[in-house]
Amino acid sequence: SCEVTQQLCNCSSMGLDFIPPGLTGKITLLNLARNRIKHIRSQDLQQAVNLRALLLQSNEISAIDKDSFCSLGKLELLNLANNSLAHLSPEWFGHLFSLQHLHLQGNSYRDLGESSPFSSLRNLSSLHLGNPWFSTIRQGNFEGIEYLDKLWIDGGRLTQYELGSLKLIKKINHMIINIRSINVFSAIIRDLLHSVTWLELRKIAFRIPAEMQLLRVMSSSFAKKISFKQTLLTDATVPEIVSILEDMPKLGEVEIIDCRLLGTGQWKIQIQAKQSQTLRVLTIKKLSIEKFYLFTDLQAVEGLLSLFTKVTVENTKVFLVPCRLSQNLLSLEYLDLSTNLLGDQSLEHSACQGGWPSLQTLNLSQNSLSDLEMTGKSLSHLTKLNNLDISQNNFGEIPDVCEWPKTLKYLNLSSTQISKLTTCIPPTLEVLDVSANSLREFGLHLPFLKELYLAKNQLKTLPGAAPIPNLVAMSVRRNKLNSFSREEFESFKRMELLDASDNSFICSCEFLSFIHHQAGIAQVLVGWPDKYICDTPLAVRGAQVGAVHLSLMECHRSLVVSSICVLVFLVILVLVAVGYKYHAIWYLRMTWAWLQAKRKPKRAPPKDICYDAFVSYSENDSDWVENIMVRELEQACPPFRLCLHKRDFVPGKWIVDNIIDSIEKSHKTLFVLSKHFVQSEWCKYELDFSHFRLFDENNDAAILILLEPIQSKAIPKRFCQLRKIMNTKTYLEWPHDEEQQEMFWFNLKIALKS
Repeated sequence: SCEVTQQLCNCSSMGLDFIPPGLTGKITLLNLARNRIKHIRSQDLQQAVNLRALLLQSNEISAIDKDSFCSLGKLELLNLANNSLAHLSPEWFGHLFSLQHLHLQGNSYRDLGESSPFSSLRNLSSLHLGNPWFSTIRQGNFEGIEYLDKLWIDGGRLTQYELGSLKLIKKINHMIINIRSINVFSAIIRDLLHSVTWLELRKIAFRIPAEMQLLRVMSSSFAKKISFKQTLLTDATVPEIVSILEDMPKLGEVEIIDCRLLGTGQWKIQIQAKQSQTLRVLTIKKLSIEKFYLFTDLQAVEGLLSLFTKVTVENTKVFLVPCRLSQNLLSLEYLDLSTNLLGDQSLEHSACQGGWPSLQTLNLSQNSLSDLEMTGKSLSHLTKLNNLDISQNNFGEIPDVCEWPKTLKYLNLSSTQISKLTTCIPPTLEVLDVSANSLREFGLHLPFLKELYLAKNQLKTLPGAAPIPNLVAMSVRRNKLNSFSREEFESFKRMELLDASDNSFICSCEFLSFIHHQAGIAQVLVGWPDKYICDTPLAVRGAQVGAVHLSLMECHRSLVVSSICVLVFLVILVLVAVGYKYHAIWYLRMTWAWLQAKRKPKRAPPKDICYDAFVSYSENDSDWVENIMVRELEQACPPFRLCLHKRDFVPGKWIVDNIIDSIEKSHKTLFVLSKHFVQSEWCKYELDFSHFRLFDENNDAAILILLEPIQSKAIPKRFCQLRKIMNTKTYLEWPHDEEQQEMFWFNLKIALKS
């Protein structure tokens, strides 16, 4: 059944024939996508006055009563895509004063009516229109809209466009057009000359040179960025398109993504164009050229490239950059040739003398390079190169001596089949990544090195500190380390972060005591595995140094036991065995944390709330949390303030106190659930510590994010509260489909704001 009393109500894919009754003002998000709803009636949504998002896509809706949305004055997102609406009525949207995002694509309407359906939508920022039958746009259809962040018109069969229809919109940041008719496309462009900042053309075929004259109007466009996606180009039309782009007065960036080129660069007309004074960035990804091996040397465009500063040609079967072309890239600072077919000989020709004179960053990852000595020599004349990525090539054994650019500071050699490092590695480096190889030792002398990445190798000991005296951060995750000596640690004078998680540490008392008293390193990530060799679970995941507390009994157990009689010793062994089997130590810690929490006030005063959310997650999911979720939420507008244990916990404070204090100072608590989360020993502690307060107060502060499908029976029985909340509350599932991810972020932000 569909639970309609929750704040976030997910009733998608339930086979519903109508909008469920009983909707209340508590609901802020209602997801009814992928059902069989045919009719939206006046009374269906009348009580949902606080609704922020209404998802009705992929139903069979053909009728909407004129006042169906009249009570939704706070609605910000309405998705009616992929239904059976044969017409659009202005009366539907007349009371949606807060609406920002409107999706109407994939219906059956042929036009937008005689007037504007959107005249009352003063806050609209994104609009998606069109379907396979959409054929007509009239003057006045966009009246009332002055600014749009994004306008997407899917008009594959659009044949009638009245001039001036889109001219009413004064500014469009991102315009996406999918139109087959060159005539209609030309008319639309004429109306958008001064309003569009980023113009994206999709599924348009530029086949016939005569049609290019209709596009000559584009040369007057003030667009700063042009994207071609899934478009068709030919040898006959490329010269005209290049000429048009070069004439655009403000164009700074061109993208060509997932397109096809019929030809081999044998331009039928010599490209006649003056060099653009504004165009600086060119991105080409997945350009399909069937006879790429016959492609010419691009001599016709050499003179147009001298001002480019950033060029990306990725996954396009590039096997050679002609020397003369490289020599004309005089201003190029960034070059990405990843996922191509460059070999050692072709790189030597591509990076010839005089080529790429200003280059600072070069990405050659995932090519066909196999000789590291030759790679370094080919690039040694690049006097400004400081960042080189040659990961995911196949170098294998490397020589003792290599020649490199003297300015090189960053080198990525991860996943290159290297089994032993030699003095071939340049001594000028500040950052070196040799992760995912087969290294058994590291002894290079790199006096300027600040960051070293050695994850996924076969190391059994830490590298010596003397050859790398300035090291600040080091990752030795997923190696075969089992301990650190005091001498190894003390030799790193400037170390601030050491990530040694996912190793095979033996948790000796001396080892724990040493970590506890090590003051030279600001943060040590040990990341004990679920089954570690240790008497008690004293190690902490990602905790600041000083968070490990050792008792006299733990450090001098043999001395204490030697003074006890054999009978008491046997009793202790029995008690230890029983306690280990039934998690006695875990329950004692949990009881102590619960007693501490009980003595504190129920809720921190509003002035003490520092964070929007405290994030609880497994270390195995840190890439998604830190690189995707944190970036999306903390860079939102307005930004959310998140509390992460790695970044925001107080050094030296007991981990339990850190967790409880962080929850009390956070408006919400985000749990990122996965198989790693429920299987990790430490996550069991962290989840239950935090749940003591949340569930004891019966509040609504917990938000569950499901990174991957998780069966309720897979959750340990001790997590009775987690089982209960998963059975009674709606949780957010992370979609792998990029189109659904935008809705996921919208739902999460709504939940955090509530």
